[in-house]
Amino acid sequence: MKRIAILGSTGSIGTTTLKVIERYRNEFALEAITAHNNIAGLKAQIERFKPLKVAVVDEAAGKRLISRSKLPCKAYLGIEGVNKIASDKDVDIVVIALSGAIALRPLLAAIAAGKHVALANKEALVMAGSIIMERLKESKARLIPVDSEQSAIFQCLEAYNRNELHRIHLTASGGSLYDVPLKNFKHLQVKAILNHPRWKMGKKITVDSSTLMNKGLEAIEARWLFDTDISKIKVLIHRQAVIHSMVEFVDGVVLAQLGVTDMTLPIQYALSYPRRLVNNNYRLDFLKLKSLTFEKADTRKFPCLDFAYQAAKDGGSAPCVMNAANEEAVSAFLDKRIPFIAIPRVIEKIMAMHKGIRNPDLSAILESDAWARQEAGRLMNNMGR
Repeated sequence: MKRIAILGSTGSIGTTTLKVIERYRNEFALEAITAHNNIAGLKAQIERFKPLKVAVVDEAAGKRLISRSKLPCKAYLGIEGVNKIASDKDVDIVVIALSGAIALRPLLAAIAAGKHVALANKEALVMAGSIIMERLKESKARLIPVDSEQSAIFQCLEAYNRNELHRIHLTASGGSLYDVPLKNFKHLQVKAILNHPRWKMGKKITVDSSTLMNKGLEAIEARWLFDTDISKIKVLIHRQAVIHSMVEFVDGVVLAQLGVTDMTLPIQYALSYPRRLVNNNYRLDFLKLKSLTFEKADTRKFPCLDFAYQAAKDGGSAPCVMNAANEEAVSAFLDKRIPFIAIPRVIEKIMAMHKGIRNPDLSAILESDAWARQEAGRLMNNMGR
């Protein structure tokens, strides 16, 4: 019986993970859950799943939860509370389903504690990939990717020598804007962007999918997870979202991982690894597949993908700055403070302003992150004048 902590339990990945735990009660038990400020969602999960510990990042929201409810579990407040749960001695598996840069410190805490980490967050590795991978080498921790694309690559490479890898093909569904002409982007509203044709995801990742920044973040993440150069990672538009990614070897052989478009399977595999658990609910019917198509990504229409590759090539603090600018711009778009077309403009300008640090330590990473957010905020405030 493995005891699990879910960091970000009220989001899409978190709620699906709870369903997996509920389905396999003889395999997994819920030890702890955390949320940012979704108190209603967290309270409902406490009542239904009865975790022994909870944490709320937003301290004011957490205090409201504690004052209004007689909690049947131990409660922590703030990001330090999340870090405590990530490193808790009673936890075997830490599912990091937090969105954005906030996941970095809990991830490092879980690694330091030697946990089995199921990682569903891209931004931490984008920000501080070299630091995270170095600390993994010094720890007994094991990191298993949850994102469907990274899980696919992980499974394709599992039995093979990494030196035989020629290229990684990251597949992208194209997001909600694939068929929308570029000239119409200036009129797009939040509701249209959040209407993803294939996946049901959180708001931030859905916006990133629409700009293809999500695929850029995944390329940088894959660079660290699979210890390969960014030049060996290619993005293909695959509208059907059946092939979750592919690995090409030096002899020309290509392995692809296929499956239904549901996050249950990669989550289940990350929890049960290296075993596979029986699941008859998610079977791919090949006779219903009319076609599998692939296209080159249009970086004129979606420049964020190029920004990510440039940041990866620049290295050092550049990916951290790019990620921070993107997070701030996406947040502003979702709050209707800037138009959709301003997102890539903000990222490009902040990247151009940044004076890169070649080998940043954790302190320099956090300072670069804070600088980029401050400058992006100032830039967007001026846009509105």
